Amino acid sequence: MVKRAIEFIISAVVTAVLCFLLQLLYSANVAKIGEYIPEFATIVGGVILGIIFFFTFAPIISSAIIASMDNFESRLVKMSVKELLASIFGVVCGLVIANLVGMTFSKYDIVGTGIVVLLNIIFGILGYRVARIKKDELPVLNGNLLDVRSGKGSVSGRPKILDTSVIIDGRILDLLKTGFIEGKVIIPNFVLEELRHIADSSDSLKRNRGRRGLDILNEIQRQMIVSVEIVEFSTKENLEVDSKLLKMAEKMDAYVVTNDFNLNKVAEFQGVRVLNINELSNAIKPVVLPGEEMQVTVIKAGKEFGQGVAYLNDGTMIVVEGGNKFIGETIDVVVTSVLQTAAGRMIFARKKD
Repeated sequence: MVKRAIEFIISAVVTAVLCFLLQLLYSANVAKIGEYIPEFATIVGGVILGIIFFFTFAPIISSAIIASMDNFESRLVKMSVKELLASIFGVVCGLVIANLVGMTFSKYDIVGTGIVVLLNIIFGILGYRVARIKKDELPVLNGNLLDVRSGKGSVSGRPKILDTSVIIDGRILDLLKTGFIEGKVIIPNFVLEELRHIADSSDSLKRNRGRRGLDILNEIQRQMIVSVEIVEFSTKENLEVDSKLLKMAEKMDAYVVTNDFNLNKVAEFQGVRVLNINELSNAIKPVVLPGEEMQVTVIKAGKEFGQGVAYLNDGTMIVVEGGNKFIGETIDVVVTSVLQTAAGRMIFARKKD
């Protein structure tokens, strides 16, 4: 029914335009057609051409319009209320700016009208795209809106895109529960596919890592502090997962959360902001100064002669000079120096006299 109505409307518009054009030709007396063709023939000719258009081209055009409407409707349905409001806000702002700029061109008749229409199209699309990118930074939309289905509150902040390594690592779940992460957490579809592929691997170690990653992902979706969303993203180029992550973060103006050292370096080169879990872990380790005393349990012998190795609760390695004689014992030690390396912090100590 809708398709047929669109066909009638399009055909009526085309018929009116054709009648107008034929009337112009008749008024101009092109090839002296007014001498042997009556004036009403222009209307009859326009109607006949309109009927031909109705049966030939109208069904094709109406089908294309309906397909575009269905595609647009499906995109609107997938949007959250926040995204929809942000998009409308962006388009309205773009149109307002376009009309303010276009006021200077309105006095130029048809040319000015064309410029104003072009400005409306350009600024409308620009406003829509900027609003979609910056939707999580709009305080009006992020203040106290709640997702009724999940009970999660939306908080301001740039989106955070999780990569495969940080999901398998698992510490991101504890970090999310603390509430220190702001903004929407995004799980790309290609990261989810990579986790599934690893979980189906024939290698038992990879399979266990993949299954752990899927379990962590389920726990992340169940936590009630931060909003989590699985986002479809694809590119025309056949890119690797890391390259897709950086491309997605650049397009969405988002952060990539990872503990991959190489991805961190590539992102830094491309100007994409990365939140590295390992750097955060090293940053929040307790500060130990030379001369401080502590009690440790020597676990094993060190690489150098006479050294023993112990560990703090957070995993920091302590190298105890002369500690190989106390393996398996708990002793009091004095810190002599602290070394910060790319792998973490290393503490050197000696047995307390």
